[in-house]
Amino acid sequence: MSNTMKSFAIAGAVAAAMTAHATTTAEAASKEKCYGVSLAGENDCAAGPGTTCAGTSVNDYQGNAWTLVDAGTCADIDLPEMADGTERTGSLEALDRDLPA
Repeated sequence: MSNTMKSFAIAGAVAAAMTAHATTTAEAASKEKCYGVSLAGENDCAAGPGTTCAGTSVNDYQGNAWTLVDAGTCADIDLPEMADGTERTGSLEALDRDLPA
C-alpha cells in the first residue's frame, strides 16, 4: 500500500472517530439525570452507598438512583402514586424516598 493510500486511510479513520464523538456528545447534551424514575435494576447509575452503578437499584423508583432522560422531561414522567397516595415525581437531585431498608 502506498504512503498516499495509508494517509487517506488514516485520515478517514480519524474523521469517522471525530464524527462519532460529536454525535455522542450532542446526544448526551440533550439528556439529564433524573432521580427516582427507574424500576429496580434498571437505573443508569448512583444507587447509594455500597453500589457499583448501573443496574444496582433494588427498589422501583428508588430516590437515590438516576436514569438519563430527555432534557426537560424529568418532572413530567408519569409515575404511580406512593403507597400512602402521595404523588411521586422525578427530580434532578437525589431524593429520600423509596430507599432500601
